[in-house]
Amino acid sequence: MKQLNVDVAVIGTGTAGMTAYRAAKAQGARTVVIEGAHYGTTCARVGCMPSKLLIAAAEAAHALDTSAPFGVHAGEVRIDGPAVMARVQRERDRFVGFVLEAVEAIPVHDRLQGHARFTGPCTLQVDDHTEIHAGRVVIATGSTPLRLPQLENVGPGIVTSDDVFYWDDLPASVAVIGTGVIGLELGQALSRLGVRVRFYARGGSIANISDPEVLRCAARVLGEEVDIAFQSEIVKAVQDGDEVVLHVRDALGKESSERFQYVLMAAGRTPNVHDLGLELTGLERGADGIPTFDARTMQCGGSHIFIAGDANNERPLLHDAADHGKIAGDNAGRYPDVRPGLRRTPIAVAFTEPNIATLGKSYRALSASGQPKFAVGSVSFENQGRSRVMLQNKGMLRVYAEYGSRLFLGAEMIAPRAEHLAHLLSWACQMRMTVDQMLEMPFYHPVIEEGVRTALRDLATNLAQGESSTLAADSQPGL
Repeated sequence: MKQLNVDVAVIGTGTAGMTAYRAAKAQGARTVVIEGAHYGTTCARVGCMPSKLLIAAAEAAHALDTSAPFGVHAGEVRIDGPAVMARVQRERDRFVGFVLEAVEAIPVHDRLQGHARFTGPCTLQVDDHTEIHAGRVVIATGSTPLRLPQLENVGPGIVTSDDVFYWDDLPASVAVIGTGVIGLELGQALSRLGVRVRFYARGGSIANISDPEVLRCAARVLGEEVDIAFQSEIVKAVQDGDEVVLHVRDALGKESSERFQYVLMAAGRTPNVHDLGLELTGLERGADGIPTFDARTMQCGGSHIFIAGDANNERPLLHDAADHGKIAGDNAGRYPDVRPGLRRTPIAVAFTEPNIATLGKSYRALSASGQPKFAVGSVSFENQGRSRVMLQNKGMLRVYAEYGSRLFLGAEMIAPRAEHLAHLLSWACQMRMTVDQMLEMPFYHPVIEEGVRTALRDLATNLAQGESSTLAADSQPGL
């Protein structure tokens, strides 16, 4: 078996792993990367890019289907399923190709292929061909789609989001299990492309929304277009020829069954940390098996091991994976000089229509005990000017700020073009702007961003009212 001594070993060549490798090398550390599966990031191969290609096709079909209210009448719409999927795969392969070029630019002696496992706190074995002694290790092993036990070993009709992008044609029908970002994006896109789709949600959640008002709005708006069965428990599934018979129990305990060509498990992703030999590292781990780590440094406890990207499950998004990788790689490269890295304002977007977005501190986090009191401002997009012009006047935005300091804290929304509104607001949040400073910024007319101004004005009013009430109470004797 080949023996290798390095300063830093990075397990995984996804976004976090590649970024960690480059960061550690920049610190002057002798660094290797190890990949146990295919080269190419989750985002490029089975995640954000191919899903957006499918969504783009769906948007084109939806535009034709909904053009009549503008006085524009399209002819018979024909969706060519093989052509849709061929473009998805062709463009997906281009994005993967760019990633592969980056991997191939890594010197051959710095990259190993095979499954890595810890054999001790500082040693790794890669398949049966290489033993590595590493001064530091970065775990960047990514994640895989969560699989439901009751849907295991059923048959070819049970699929995950990873499988969708290898279809040669659009299916006739799909049951989507889960109303998280992945399920909603794929399910709505497939529905708009003519596929019969039904969503099943164990609870009542939608994407990353925690604000109850935004959640109610999202359920109503999305429910106008797609079929969502909330409070549904998946009992079992049976493969019957080319179809799957899915058995479901509703909130009242009533069981029913329905046939679909595919049942898509989209109930989230699980970190790839369970076959690494972590029990041999001495690291403290949580109930989920993930080592406890410092989100500012990515360091596991006080050890020489760091964890980044989807593997740590903190914010399983590409931009956060890149930040994780930079921090982990920097700290592994200069260990034991471990320093906090740049953590940006959280931002997450679901590319449904309307978009769903959250940024900064969530409503749930702000409502937790011990948090400073906060005010809320809101706007409905039903009568917002530019939204009505485009016939996209659905959704709402809720914004949050701290009493006293008037600092802008975050927002949650389902809104037209929320991907852009979320960036605007997340920048303001990271710059620690007050609501008053934000209202001093320019707003053009007519734009959707005017809805942001309306919400901020409502927030400023509510801040003032809350502060006036507090002052009045403080001035009362005996209060």
